[in-house]
Amino acid sequence: MTGRIRIDLFTTLDGVAQAPGGPEEDPSGAFPYGGWQAPLIDDVVGQSVGAGIDGMDALVLGRRTYDIFASYWPRYREGSASGIAQVFNRIPKYVASRGTPDLTWQGSSQLGSDLRAEIAALRERHDDIHVIGSVDLVQTLLADGLYDELVLWMYPIVLGQGKKVFPDGAAPANLTLLAPPVTSSTGAVLLRYAPAGLPRTGDMGAAERDE
Repeated sequence: MTGRIRIDLFTTLDGVAQAPGGPEEDPSGAFPYGGWQAPLIDDVVGQSVGAGIDGMDALVLGRRTYDIFASYWPRYREGSASGIAQVFNRIPKYVASRGTPDLTWQGSSQLGSDLRAEIAALRERHDDIHVIGSVDLVQTLLADGLYDELVLWMYPIVLGQGKKVFPDGAAPANLTLLAPPVTSSTGAVLLRYAPAGLPRTGDMGAAERDE
């Protein structure tokens, strides 16, 4: 059995997934709402994120997210997220970048330019591969169908700007819900989806006209 690719994202109701953690996370496009998730985080979200990370055996990141993680997690030793730090520091990290990232984080390597081939190779090497944040990379994975599960924590907030999970021009796709939604104390909803082919169309009024 080949490994699974799981995409983990925090998103707003209008689909924005840019810089949920802090102002400096991704200020591109003069995004003014960096850190929008911080006031809405709670134990339900934290426990869910931790449970998902426990089983992962590989991490795939875009260049920007990798730089943020590499500057933070290797130095993290204490606190509620220490278990996450242990997993991140132990498992292999793969970076998708067209440039030459500084791979100082132990266990890091750069993926080649043929992303489809690289993802196929990772599936043969690992069982539970997570892509966290990395919105630009995620949009490529979604467009090319290179994933098995899309996990969204969707927060009750609308920003009206920023990088979206599914921007205009996104590849059409059906998704199927894998588990009942979970709701946090702040109104965030956990949604777990798997790809389910292409959208179909119909005519809501056809049955009435046939009567």
